[in-house]
Amino acid sequence: MRSAAAIFWLGTKELRSLMRDSVLLGLILYSFSLAILAQARSSAQEVRDASVAIVDEDRSPLSRRIAQAFLPPLFRPPVPIAEREVVRAMDAGRYTFVLDIPPNFTRDLLGRRTPELQLNVDATAMMQAGLGAGYAQQIVADEIAGFLSQSRKSAPAPVSLVTRIAYNPNAETPWFTSVMGIINSVTMLAIILSGAAIVREREHGTLDHLLVMPVSPFEIAMAKIWANGAVILAAVGLSLVLVVRGLLGVPVAGSLPLFLAGTAVYLFFATAVGLYLGTLARSMPQLGLLYLLVYLPLAMLSGSNTPLESMPPWLATLLQVSPTVHFVAFAQAILYRGAGLALVWPRIVPIAGIGGLFLVLALRRFRRATAPSG
Repeated sequence: MRSAAAIFWLGTKELRSLMRDSVLLGLILYSFSLAILAQARSSAQEVRDASVAIVDEDRSPLSRRIAQAFLPPLFRPPVPIAEREVVRAMDAGRYTFVLDIPPNFTRDLLGRRTPELQLNVDATAMMQAGLGAGYAQQIVADEIAGFLSQSRKSAPAPVSLVTRIAYNPNAETPWFTSVMGIINSVTMLAIILSGAAIVREREHGTLDHLLVMPVSPFEIAMAKIWANGAVILAAVGLSLVLVVRGLLGVPVAGSLPLFLAGTAVYLFFATAVGLYLGTLARSMPQLGLLYLLVYLPLAMLSGSNTPLESMPPWLATLLQVSPTVHFVAFAQAILYRGAGLALVWPRIVPIAGIGGLFLVLALRRFRRATAPSG
């Protein structure tokens, strides 16, 4: 009980110190609000409001049907232009796509002469151009097939492929990037806050005072872990409810309390890593350099940006010891697929074990960290 009380009161001291640090508070607020909104809304990769022009030299019911099939929200209403204006319009960047329907297109099609359409694509908008060209090709193929089915008595296709997209029916990028942004912010802030807490104590000369008080290094470390972890956990919950659900309209399929409980376990690992780096660093610039060496591999190889399946097999196998990989996996399972504790506990246990290992390493360095440098 005495140890628990010491951890609690030392944690409240840490909270008061954090509340007085306007820079760190601003970083927390930004990371879980504006940064999430910016990442979700600016990194969308799907086609939206692509500009289209139509050169209709056929002027037939089929050519009009094709032009009318380019609909929002994927495409803006097509603009009719003359063939001589195509090069100038593309050079000026006025249209991403220009579809040229040649003269006698419908007649040649009905006469089984295999006519050609030309789709000009401005590939400077690389992602939109690649996806949009595929959509345009599908639109033209569907309209031609529908037109021919009315003109000829052709037999229906023997197979009908029905595609069902689970968990993200419209394949919207913000549904993925917003949650992954929160996950990356958790790792970033947990390491920074806990590491900065140690460095700040050393720079202010209060770490020596703590170590001569009737408290153990374990109690000091656990106080910093729960205080900083509690702040980040509260920010995660508010961000999911207010930003992801509220402002972005992304549904959360699973249990929010279960996700927060798993996040608390991951915060134990990440803050323990921060404490360990804090015992290595002698100043905030040194902590920043160490943080980059740790955070970038954790984030880039976590599966939040690139699926593990697309990595070399040996690397994907090696990354199974990374707690960040397990954190991303159970977060996606809970928030997207509605998984319960029975499915995600194998992901949570390794995180707790590795977090305990880093806590032991941090405690072993704790007293040596107070030794004067030079």
